[in-house]
Amino acid sequence: MNWYLQSGKQSDVAISTRVRFSRNINGYKFNLNKQELEELENKIKMSIYEIGYGLRFLYLKDMDEITKQSLVEKNLLTPEYIKQRNNTGAIMINDEENICILIGEEDHLKIQIYSSGLEIENTLNFAIELDKKIEEVLGYCVSKKYGYLTSGPNNVGTGLKISVMLHLPVLDKTGNTKKVFQAINNFGVDIKGIYGENGNVVGGLYQISNKQTLGISENEIAKNIEIITQKIIDQERKARKLIASNGIELEDEIYRAYGIFANCKKISLEEAIELLSLIKLGVDLGILDEVTDMQVQKLYLYIKPANMQKYLGEQLGKIDREIKRAEVIKQILEDKK
Repeated sequence: MNWYLQSGKQSDVAISTRVRFSRNINGYKFNLNKQELEELENKIKMSIYEIGYGLRFLYLKDMDEITKQSLVEKNLLTPEYIKQRNNTGAIMINDEENICILIGEEDHLKIQIYSSGLEIENTLNFAIELDKKIEEVLGYCVSKKYGYLTSGPNNVGTGLKISVMLHLPVLDKTGNTKKVFQAINNFGVDIKGIYGENGNVVGGLYQISNKQTLGISENEIAKNIEIITQKIIDQERKARKLIASNGIELEDEIYRAYGIFANCKKISLEEAIELLSLIKLGVDLGILDEVTDMQVQKLYLYIKPANMQKYLGEQLGKIDREIKRAEVIKQILEDKK
């Protein structure tokens, strides 16, 4: 089963963990023209079986737009990468999609490993294992003084970026998100919200990641992110416990959200995410037993435009998507598997 349809450790608050290494291949300049990128891609493509891990080599130009957008919605590709490399880029990906390596983005390789829940140590260990294998096969640009060399100074050193996606609906609701983030702002982390079309943070979703990559070890980065993430998780759980003590008020809000979500005839993505945030909160607090964890995972994925179209096997315009989204929601809620 794909990692994004699973619940992991502390998944009541921690949605997912991503470990990413920025790497450049020896013998190639950092900023490649089209011909040089093609040469690099051919070299990597010829080495894919030696690298192993069930990786497949895919060119972006061979993917349809819905497939590319579905990968963006899964956080495997970025819109910027598609815009930059739509006709020249390529990726290596496995069937479970917990490995996705971008070729020719800012650096030659962006090695990305994903896990559900809060799973920093195991995800990092797996990423290091894969990274060493690729280095053995292809060879990296490394400095004895600075570590791994990258096209931008923000990734020099370890080249490591660890990100954790968090669901913080109650800290948002009580207005304490900013306060918590200010308290940890000096600990070398970035925190950004997941934004909807109107520019507001949607569904209480935030991503926390490390800023520093130089002069600090991989294990130190991991430990720092783990400690800070755990502090945020603890604050969200305390806030949930406090708001749950109001009893009927929270239950009423959650069941109203479920009522609209389950019975609407059409719904926008942004409204669906906001309602699903409350539904997930209700499931995690044991208030709402009409929905399972698996259904929540499926809903988060298949209410998004491209993945919804792949789920239905048809292309849809914006108005049709809002109608079909309501139908997909009903289908998933009726399927308890």
